[in-house]
Amino acid sequence: MNVTELKSEGLKKEYKVSIPAQDVAKAVETKLNQVSKNVKLPGFRPGKAPKAMLKQKYQASIMGEVLDDMVRHATDDVINEKKLRPAMMPSVKITAFGEGKDIEFEMSVELLPEIKLGDLTKLSLEKVMAEVPAEEVDKALGYLAKSRRETQKVESDRASKKGDTVVIDFVGSVDGVEFQGGKGNNYPLELGSGSFIPGFEEQLEGKKAGDKVDVKVKFPENYHAKDLAGKDSVFAVEIKELRESKEVAIDDEFAKSLGEKSLDELKNKIAERIKGDYEAASRMKLKRQLLDTLDNEYQLEVPQGLVDAEYKGIVSQYEQAKKYNQLDESEKAKSEEELLADYKNIAVRRVKLGLVLSEIGKDAKITIEPDDINKAIINEAKRYPGQEKAVFDYYLKNKDAVEALKAPIFEEKIIDHIISQAKVAEKIISVEELYNFDEEAKPAKKTAKKAAKAESTSEAHKEEKKERKTTKKSA
Repeated sequence: MNVTELKSEGLKKEYKVSIPAQDVAKAVETKLNQVSKNVKLPGFRPGKAPKAMLKQKYQASIMGEVLDDMVRHATDDVINEKKLRPAMMPSVKITAFGEGKDIEFEMSVELLPEIKLGDLTKLSLEKVMAEVPAEEVDKALGYLAKSRRETQKVESDRASKKGDTVVIDFVGSVDGVEFQGGKGNNYPLELGSGSFIPGFEEQLEGKKAGDKVDVKVKFPENYHAKDLAGKDSVFAVEIKELRESKEVAIDDEFAKSLGEKSLDELKNKIAERIKGDYEAASRMKLKRQLLDTLDNEYQLEVPQGLVDAEYKGIVSQYEQAKKYNQLDESEKAKSEEELLADYKNIAVRRVKLGLVLSEIGKDAKITIEPDDINKAIINEAKRYPGQEKAVFDYYLKNKDAVEALKAPIFEEKIIDHIISQAKVAEKIISVEELYNFDEEAKPAKKTAKKAAKAESTSEAHKEEKKERKTTKKSA
């Protein structure tokens, strides 16, 4: 095999590769001999058919197989001999091939950049945290009590008010024509809950059981059903019954109904849960700060192929959101040209951070262990109380779902490693500050919340998988 470098520009390299005709002929002969042992031709026993006849019948397909095999192996050999680190599968263009001729092809490959890691112990980060206010616990208790309230029928002839539940039949129409999904019977609607279209519930306040009301509302412009978005509609509503809530006493008995021994214990459990939410928000802010720091510290050329693939995924998300009227107001305020430019910047950032994290993970010899996956599945199951078995069964039967867990697991392990090495100062802030993420977002991310909601750096995991495959192959 002869290899000639044609071009070297940044991360891109091109080679001309030539495989001698005699090597090709030898491979074709070997394939032909393998075929002759098993093929059956009329009038001949297996393995006894004349080679000339076999060659005439199978030459084209064998030549195709040989071409694929030899080009693939030659490409791998070039990568190994030149000690290349491809970012993606090389692109191959056949320039010469035929019986009795050399195989010649041009190979284009985009490489991963060389990343010189800095000293992680010199990184300075600030971890912000908020204390759990007593009023937050009381508020959560109030929500719990409200969710367990029972209603009783109002026997007096009074009008409805906010907080009451009206049991209604309703039929919705646009321009006099009923629409799908706009009909319901004996529906319990709490007035003031905001569960129906804006303006709907208010028009049922001050009404009595037995009243019939034409509720006139306009569907929001971003309504999920595009055929109804922004349209005026009329709902013919009949109030069948008026019900009022019975207040629930928040005491030890209430706590026991929720499986706790006392009200104090329930409050402690609620405080722990709120604290867990605060810690998740704190982690998110710390991670963003860390990624911003790495983004500023490492200036490197990134493979265009990886950027294009990431950009394509972001644009696909944007087009889906646009199709279903789910764009943020900040996105609607920008032209598509501006948004696409923002998305391109996000794609570059994601790829760069993914490569940097991958290099840090490789340097620290971070791997994904079976126990990591088990913990991730358990945490996922906890999100669906009462359905834990279904979640476990889903992952047990779905290898792709398990594989999808690996990228975030790998990334979080790297993040944990970096944080453990860096200088981290702690600071107590208000709950409002803790949950204010916009102030520290870059302009591109502000206008592209859906595309960059989470700093996806899956390239780190992709590179970790690639390293494991390469190591296994070399071994």
